[in-house]
Amino acid sequence: MFLTITFGFSQEKDSTEVVYKKRVLETIEVDFLMSYYKQDGIHSAVSGGNGMEELTNITPTFVVAIPLNDDDVLTVDAGISAYSSASSGNINPFDSNTPSPWQASSGASAQDVLTSLVLNYSHSSDDRNTIWNGHISGSVEYDYSSIGFGGGVSRLFNGKNSEVSVNANVYLDTWKPIYPKELQDFVDYGGMNGGIYDDFVITPGQISSEVYNPVNFKEHDKKNRNSFALSLAFSQVVTKKVQGSIFMDVLYQNGLLSTPYQRVYFADKGDFFINEFQLADDIERLPDSRFKLPIGTRWNFYLNEKFTLRTYYRYYFDDWDISSHTFNIEIPYKLTDKFTVIPMFRYYTQQQSKYFAPYEGHVSTDKFYTSDYDLSTFAANQYGFGINYTDIFTNMKIWKFGLKNIDFRFNHYDRNDGLSANIFTFGVKFVQ
Repeated sequence: MFLTITFGFSQEKDSTEVVYKKRVLETIEVDFLMSYYKQDGIHSAVSGGNGMEELTNITPTFVVAIPLNDDDVLTVDAGISAYSSASSGNINPFDSNTPSPWQASSGASAQDVLTSLVLNYSHSSDDRNTIWNGHISGSVEYDYSSIGFGGGVSRLFNGKNSEVSVNANVYLDTWKPIYPKELQDFVDYGGMNGGIYDDFVITPGQISSEVYNPVNFKEHDKKNRNSFALSLAFSQVVTKKVQGSIFMDVLYQNGLLSTPYQRVYFADKGDFFINEFQLADDIERLPDSRFKLPIGTRWNFYLNEKFTLRTYYRYYFDDWDISSHTFNIEIPYKLTDKFTVIPMFRYYTQQQSKYFAPYEGHVSTDKFYTSDYDLSTFAANQYGFGINYTDIFTNMKIWKFGLKNIDFRFNHYDRNDGLSANIFTFGVKFVQ
């Protein structure tokens, strides 16, 4: 009788676990994300470190998570990134009668649209302690295309209070190189016998009586850029009020790592102008390989029922001699059960690459050179706020979907080299 009862209870328990196993994702979730970014500065890399950096970018994106069964979820991430840029427009500034690094060009390169698609599949084990995922991705714009794939695994243990994850990703990219107009014409027409030179007069600068002859310039043989990344992370629930994580990424790139349309001016070469625009001596030249290693940590603290503290720190270095420190802090304050305000601050400081020099800081005998201030020494502050609305009961409905969350954030970014930007982000989540 004892054995019969015990057997019956064990069968009932097994049956219950199978029938009532909690689904990883109960219903379809749809996120609509949007960001608006606007910047300006005085160190355009397209103009050799001297010129306006005005740029506007908007990125609408849809992310749809679909439960395939109790254990598997398919996520589709599709979006576009559309920009207009006075800086990139100056790849060909000679489409007007007053070419200038401080004036926006209306050329074809002044705007572009990036289209991207990512498909991600994840599978959770019956005990929900192991999660496998894999993804494929693709993106394309006028002069650049990319395909990617990767996957990873996460393992929870210690009563789900600890988690270890490993992810690997590969991106295979292809350039369609675009070169500064004067250099491309010099190659196409074998010297100053066509193109822009038919309509404009080249004026030597005060330091030179030479003939414009950019002998360093040659087109790139390589047109690919490959990126490989391995990510490791460990997270831990330390107490009921403290959670922390550490992470490390190992990244390696090879191929065409310089940007073909970014000009460089040499100190030992004469200056030549068409109106106010100086003709390039060459384009950016950088090594065809790069190793990167960021290491960081996050710590979140529950202070009380109103306040939470979120912190982030990352140290980065690479074999181009760039090193940086990033610190970020957010302090969400719960106004009501549904509304939270989030003040935030981010500080970043960077030591420059050994290949960087400002306008006319390089000489023509250098092997590698760039005047892109993104690779220079600088410090930056970013501060802003966010407003978050959450309704776990999804009382507001749109068609078959309930509104679960709305998130809005604004940040202002200032860099001590003159670059500043404003970033608006908006996200809304619907559940079926």
